[in-house]
Amino acid sequence: MRLLRSATAMKHRLALLCVLGSFLNSSISSSQFQRDGDYLLGGLFNIHHVTSPVDRKKPEAIHCSSHPFLLANYRMFQIMRFAVEEINNSTKLLPNVSLGFELFDHCSDIQSFPEIYKLISTEGLVHGRVKSHIHKNTSKVIGVVGAFSSTQTLTVAPLLMMDFMPMVSYGASSSVLSQKSVYPSFSRTVNPNAHVIKVIISIIKHFKWRWVAFLNSNNDFGIDGLEIFINMIEQTDICLAYTKGLDEKTNFSQLFKQIHEQKIHVLIVFAPNAYAEALIESAIHLNIKDKVWIGDDGWTLNRKLPRMEGIKNIGTVLGISQSKVTIPGFSDFVYNAKHHNQFEDEEQQEFCNQVCNCSNLSAEDVATADPSFSFSVYSAVYALAHALHSVLQCGVGTCDKSTAVYPHMVLAELKKSNFTLLNQVVQFDENGDPKFGSNSIVFWNKSGDAQEIGYYHFHTLSSFFINDTLIEWFTGGEVPSSVCSPECPVGYIKKPYEDYKCCFTCEMCPHGTYVNSTEDPFKCFFCAETEWSNEASTSCNQRSVEYITFTDTLAITLLLGACAFVAITIFISVLFAFNYNTPVVRSAGGPMCFLILGCLSLCSVSVFFYFDKPTTLFCILRFLPFILFFTVCIACFVVRSFQIVCIFKIGAKFPKIHNWWVKYHGQWLIITATFFTQALLVVIGYVTGPPKPYNETLLYPERIILLCDINANANSASVVLLLFLCSLCFIFSYMGKDLPKNYNEAKAITFCLLLLILSWIFFVTEYMLYHASSNVFGFGEIITQRLPSRRIHPEPHDPS
Repeated sequence: MRLLRSATAMKHRLALLCVLGSFLNSSISSSQFQRDGDYLLGGLFNIHHVTSPVDRKKPEAIHCSSHPFLLANYRMFQIMRFAVEEINNSTKLLPNVSLGFELFDHCSDIQSFPEIYKLISTEGLVHGRVKSHIHKNTSKVIGVVGAFSSTQTLTVAPLLMMDFMPMVSYGASSSVLSQKSVYPSFSRTVNPNAHVIKVIISIIKHFKWRWVAFLNSNNDFGIDGLEIFINMIEQTDICLAYTKGLDEKTNFSQLFKQIHEQKIHVLIVFAPNAYAEALIESAIHLNIKDKVWIGDDGWTLNRKLPRMEGIKNIGTVLGISQSKVTIPGFSDFVYNAKHHNQFEDEEQQEFCNQVCNCSNLSAEDVATADPSFSFSVYSAVYALAHALHSVLQCGVGTCDKSTAVYPHMVLAELKKSNFTLLNQVVQFDENGDPKFGSNSIVFWNKSGDAQEIGYYHFHTLSSFFINDTLIEWFTGGEVPSSVCSPECPVGYIKKPYEDYKCCFTCEMCPHGTYVNSTEDPFKCFFCAETEWSNEASTSCNQRSVEYITFTDTLAITLLLGACAFVAITIFISVLFAFNYNTPVVRSAGGPMCFLILGCLSLCSVSVFFYFDKPTTLFCILRFLPFILFFTVCIACFVVRSFQIVCIFKIGAKFPKIHNWWVKYHGQWLIITATFFTQALLVVIGYVTGPPKPYNETLLYPERIILLCDINANANSASVVLLLFLCSLCFIFSYMGKDLPKNYNEAKAITFCLLLLILSWIFFVTEYMLYHASSNVFGFGEIITQRLPSRRIHPEPHDPS
């Protein structure tokens, strides 16, 4: 009984050791998974793939062989074996040092831990778990190549980070892995997701697609790609109309129905090979037609899909792939391995419940399998080998084997990597991402091949190119469109709706505005004050500047008329002066005649300041002489009218008032008081609202008319006083209509006031016509200063 219990316990210990510590050894010869050497490299390859989590009731090893076999991944497995063999045969890299490996079928994203425990443990004790072993390297493994997927890497990386074990992934592209604070010893030889997404966006922009769907695997890789895509298209015209995470339970019929309802014609498939195959096969089965498919570098070089029956009906397939790099000697290595029966299952024993099931695999199958990530594996092995070369201080033909090698020492040299491999300079940036490599842009042609039509180089100036002529579109020639709303006509802005900037109505930009589609297609920009535009404009034109010059015909005519009027008043004044003591001059008013004639002459001075470019002084002198001296002139007429009425009507009834008027020269007091009152009002008006040059831009959109801005509110008191005097004058002169015939002066004043009213009516009418005409005041030639049309930016304009 004791012996039986001991045997049972031993059996359980062996099973547990298989789960926690043993490396994989399938029915492929054990030498393929393990090779002895002075130093070992670990390798994680998912030769099989567990598509869904295994439901287990107790701790047990995963039967990887019972899951689908991945030929492309098996090719990567052989690439690592070949690289190690090539390094061992080299006399320059690691001379007199043998490099070995321990490779594992890492078939599950989240449950393949035995191989990891094996890499970091010795005799069942996890390396580094005991304090005394922290600085003692009890394992010969100095670095790990892998894992392939992002989820696999994120799952196992923390275990390798404990002792700063260098981990160089050849396929994990999640951006999270660039965080050195979390993954200090992680590097990769494949471009991160951000680079692939950048290429996809460049393709979308190149063909002017705006309305797209993003179908991603519902795992770390796909979700990371979706987040990066959303962030990168924020400042573009691309709209993400639909997104869906793909997994084993995805309802493809419902997925394609929703895509059809939203009229999406471009589908981005960012998922591993297995998910992409399921999606494309469902599209063929559901008879999905006329779509553009854009794939990531994980499945676009798939050998099976381009040759499937009905694949041509789904539309046009474009994609990004790893640039094809031919690895010299690899094909010979594969055929030689087949020759020595290294692909046979004969006489091999199952170990740790894992079997390859690849006895029917030919060397040609491996050599011609999907070459994606082959160079990534090849360069990862060489990067670790070069790092070890530096740690061992290898020279010509020899290395210092006495040097104690720790993983963190290899990591330090790995970060400094700078060597040439197959014409590519292998280097890593501060995040452990590669500073080498490029992507090819491919198209699935009618022959079932992935034809290269362009490229994207990440580390050169000439980065992006597509040869459109090589693409055979499902439309027969035209590039398919994928938009929510058609582009607006020229001069129209976009008015978004449904929370999508790609879905919009079009609205015309009105007069005085323009649309700049490059800067902001959703906004009408105002032209500057010195510019104008018609409806639906994309630029503004410079306005013409208009004013009347002194050389204009109208100006000359008016100036000559003003001079003639001044000359006549001077002549009359001289004539009256010579005949001052005659009854005619005295009856006309005597001294007051000279005041009236002088004020009329000074009023005419204002005419000279209505021409040429307005200045502040010109604007003041346009109004000041006229309003001031014309007020005095009207005041004289008011006094004369009052005197006539006073003599014949007021004098008889109010003799005291008449006597006071005569005694104190009431007429001069009234005129003086009126002059100073008006002068005071003008000064107050000019202080509160001084006249200034003004650019009239509202009347005519294509012109700027140079005028004077006179503040009507500030000068209203002066105008009211003038109107009040005119009203008094008219009242007094009208009261004198019944006087004897030989006193006809009142009638003359009445007639003059009627002429004044008619002239103001003419002025107001002409002013109104001016606002509707094309010339200043409706007359004359206009000086025009024109500048060439130009596109402008909306900047604040200073009218001064």
